[in-house]
Amino acid sequence: MEALRRQGGISARALEFTILTAMRTGEVLGATWDELGDLAEKTWTISAERMKGDREHRVPLSDRALEILGEMQIIRQGKLIFPGYKAGRPLSHGVMLRVLDAMSHDNLTVHGFRSSFRDWAAECTNFAPEVCEAALAHVVKDKAEAAYRRGDLFEKRRLLMTSWARYCATPAIGADVVSLTATR
Repeated sequence: MEALRRQGGISARALEFTILTAMRTGEVLGATWDELGDLAEKTWTISAERMKGDREHRVPLSDRALEILGEMQIIRQGKLIFPGYKAGRPLSHGVMLRVLDAMSHDNLTVHGFRSSFRDWAAECTNFAPEVCEAALAHVVKDKAEAAYRRGDLFEKRRLLMTSWARYCATPAIGADVVSLTATR
C-alpha cells in the first residue's frame, strides 16, 4: 500500500480505493459522484442494478478513501469518480492490473485483495463473520437466516473498514531471514 500510494494517476487511486473499500473492480470503475450523496456521512451507496447480488449496498468510507475522493474531485470531469481516457467512459477493467504489473506485482490480482481483506478480518480481528461477509456484499445463502437478518450491520462495518484502512496504512515490519540450511 505504501508503494501504491506513491504511484500517480487515476488507475492507482482507483486500485487503492478498491482495496480500501473491499469492493469489486466493476463497482469501483462504475462509481459516480451522485452515489456519494453527502460526503459528511462518509458513505457510498451503490444501487442494486450495479451490484452482483442485485441489492443496494452502502459502503462506509475510511478517512483515506475520502482523501482519494478529494483528489479525484480536483480533476472531476463528469459523473464518473474514476474517469477513463475517453470522455464519459470509465477506466477499463485491466488498468488496475496494469498498475500492479508496473509495480512488479504481476503475481497479484485485483480481486485477490477482497480475499486478503476477508483473511485479515478472520485472522486478525474479532469482527463477527456476518459483519465481514456484509462488508463484501455477500448475500446470505440460508433463506431462513436471510429472512430474519434485515439490517446491514452498517455501524459495525464502519468500524471494520476503519480498522482495515488503519491496517493498510501500517508499514510492513521487516524481519531478518533465517536460513534453514545447516551451516558447517
